[in-house]
Order: sequence, then C-alpha cells, then structure tokens
Amino acid sequence: MTVDAGTPARLGFVGLGNIGGPMAGSLAKWSGGLTVFDLAADAVATLVDQGAAAADSLADLAARADIIGICVLDDAQVRTVVAGEGGLLSAAAPGTIITVHSTISPEIASDLADLAAAQGVILLDAPISGGALGAAEGRLAIMVGGPRDAYERLKEPFALTADMLVHAGADVGAGTKMKLARNLLHFISFTATTEAARLAESAGIDVAKLGKVVRHTDAITGGAGAIMLRDTTAEIAPDDFWYNIFRSVRTLGEKDLSLALALADQLGVDLPLGTIARRDLAGALGVPHHEGEQTA
Repeated sequence: MTVDAGTPARLGFVGLGNIGGPMAGSLAKWSGGLTVFDLAADAVATLVDQGAAAADSLADLAARADIIGICVLDDAQVRTVVAGEGGLLSAAAPGTIITVHSTISPEIASDLADLAAAQGVILLDAPISGGALGAAEGRLAIMVGGPRDAYERLKEPFALTADMLVHAGADVGAGTKMKLARNLLHFISFTATTEAARLAESAGIDVAKLGKVVRHTDAITGGAGAIMLRDTTAEIAPDDFWYNIFRSVRTLGEKDLSLALALADQLGVDLPLGTIARRDLAGALGVPHHEGEQTA
C-alpha cells in the first residue's frame, strides 16, 4: 500500500464502544474517509450517520484502509481482530498501519507487531488517556510506541480526536508502558482519595464539598502532574535549579502529612497510603534528608 503524496490516507476503525465510538466520530470528518467495523449494528449505524462507511468484515475493512485504529476490550480481542481467522492481517496491504488503542500488555503489542511486520504491515501500540469525555471532546492524549516515521503519519488525522499525540519510544510497547505508568498514578490517587474522604467524614466534614475544593484547586495547580517537571527521578544536586523548589514541596508536604496523620490518630482512622507518603516523600522527590542538613 502506497499513499501518493498529497492524497489523504484512508482511515479504518474497529471497536465503537464508549471511547472508540466518539473517537471514530471525530475521525469521520477526515478528508480521506473512514470505514468502520463493529459487531454492534447500532454502533455502526451511528457512525454511518456521521459520515463513515460500514465494512462487512474485518478483512473488508483492512482492504479499504491505510491506517486502522483498534479500540476493543482486552489482549484476547485485540489478538483476534489483528491476527485471528479473517482478521485484519488476512487482507491488509503492505505498508498499512494498525494502531492499537486498547490498553494491552506490552508483550502482546510486541508479538503482534512482529506478526504484522512479517506481512509488511506496521503495528503500533497507541493507548489513550482521557476516557469517554476526552474522546467526545476530541481531547485525548495518545501515546504511540513504534517507528518514528509511522508515528509522523498519524499526526494529521489523529489531531481530529486527540489534542496530544506523544511518541513514547521507537519500540512497540513503549506507548503501553507509558500508559501503565500514567494509570498507576491515576488509580493510586483514587485510593488516596478514599483515604482523604474517610478522614474528612470521620472529622465531620462534608465529603462532597471537599471534592469540590479538590477539583477546583487541582484545575489551578495541575494536581499530581504538577511535580512531573524533571526528566529523571534521580536525587537532585544542591546546585540544580529544582533543588530549592522540591525542598519547599518536601517541607510543606511533610508538615501537612504529619498534621493529617495526627488527626487520623485522634479519630482512629487508618491511612496506610498517607503513612507511606510521609515516610517516602523526601526521597521520592529527589531531596532526601541527609545527616547534618539544615532544615527550613
């Protein structure tokens, strides 16, 4: 498959659920056209109403598309769509790019990329962050693992569904590894949220009002991502620009965590993540306490 210079790539999409459906809806605006496939006829009909064409099968879709996105449930479904009987590889022309948006294991992504490469097809892992709301608003972040030149070919069409496209690395699987790190933060923070809610509730505080405060201030400060400013997790040297900034974060964090844990002790509330955070914050920030160090 060769797309002539100046000729828009033909897009395809498999999996039209809560996230895949809105993604495909945005991609339906692409000048090169979009062909979709899903086992749910109503989901396909919705996309046809938005301007997409419907494929009769995965093989039919593969024969009609140059760049094909997949957004299905899990490893097994992705493998079936790509390499199963009658799957995309049964009809995809050499040079076709397949982008896997499902969050799967990095090993599965790499294995499928090898199978695809044997047929001259390029498979990239391209997991997404932003959920159904981000998909509906065209504001997803897409993290792509694989060859840089293939990534570059995604930029223009994917701008319709994502306002952040990141090349996570040259190896297939890099996008998934970035997504797993991102979601580690996401779900640990959810667990930490439940600790904060238990502390507030035990202290007689309205948990819903606390939630409003958290959402308001996180929108200003950036939340947990606000400290992800460095390109390494190593200890910060005293002459580094970030040293005093992170020392200040450490001082404030240890003070507030100590006060929260003291309140929890008074109320009989167990805060295991809070305890770990108080213990590990300094070292994790890259500004551990050293013997003889002056403190603020």
